[in-house]
Amino acid sequence: MTGEHSKFAHNQPQSDIQNKADQVPNDKSSDNSAPSAKALASERTKRIRELNDRLRIEGMGGMVCMTNGVASLGLSTVNVIFACIADFTGFTPDNDPWNEHDCAAMTVLDHKIIWKIDYYDRTRSYHSPDPADPKVTVRVMTVMLAEEY
Repeated sequence: MTGEHSKFAHNQPQSDIQNKADQVPNDKSSDNSAPSAKALASERTKRIRELNDRLRIEGMGGMVCMTNGVASLGLSTVNVIFACIADFTGFTPDNDPWNEHDCAAMTVLDHKIIWKIDYYDRTRSYHSPDPADPKVTVRVMTVMLAEEY
């Protein structure tokens, strides 16, 4: 068995799970000339999610690190782990409450894996002032064994 919610997993559905949190109901009482605060927040979350997915799936737009524990599993296992992370679609309100696709726990080849994306300022010293803006944010995805957390 590889990672659940991955095309590499056996007997897993391939349907994408979409979080309903980003769906903004029509607000009939507001003026349509300016976006509502909820719509702006939804757009910001969507932008963060897109940037996180780009790093997770394509390895672009940030840094990707793995712990010594993951690296010690060997190249072929590491390749499967990263393929499963890239292919992961099992985001739900329970494991992704902010709908940013910024972390998950999964089992890959009997190894419990955790990956997470953190947002730093350009110096990588402090938290990013705006994770939706790649000009002021360095994304760092860390892949670790659950026992290393």
